[in-house]
Amino acid sequence: MHIRRDDVPVKIDAPGAVARQLPDFGDATGYGTIGGEFFSLAAGTDIAPLLAGLEGDSCQAPHWGYMLSGVLVVSYRDGTDEQCEGGELFYWPPGHTVRVTEDADVILFSPAVEHTAALDHMLDQMAGAGS
Repeated sequence: MHIRRDDVPVKIDAPGAVARQLPDFGDATGYGTIGGEFFSLAAGTDIAPLLAGLEGDSCQAPHWGYMLSGVLVVSYRDGTDEQCEGGELFYWPPGHTVRVTEDADVILFSPAVEHTAALDHMLDQMAGAGS
């Protein structure tokens, strides 16, 4: 799920302050500590090979975030893809991979345990590729 800022409904519109809110923007029930993450990703980056060996060969952490700039494609285990672009809020449920089509800067909020496991797996895959 992704949405541009101007498409998020205005909840409060007062002089000098506008608050936009999109209720039900992903469910964090059952997750503990949430990590804040900033990613800079070059065009052509495809994390799918680094996720091989994880359940469904995909990231099992949900992510909530904001695309500062760039374009990327998120592929889900059900075979669907969605393109996310700079200026959009997003929610990616567990079971996804990411491919970058235009240099991207992304802010993520992710359950620390689940995403650390995925990142550690990716680092192990990268270390194995160099041997």
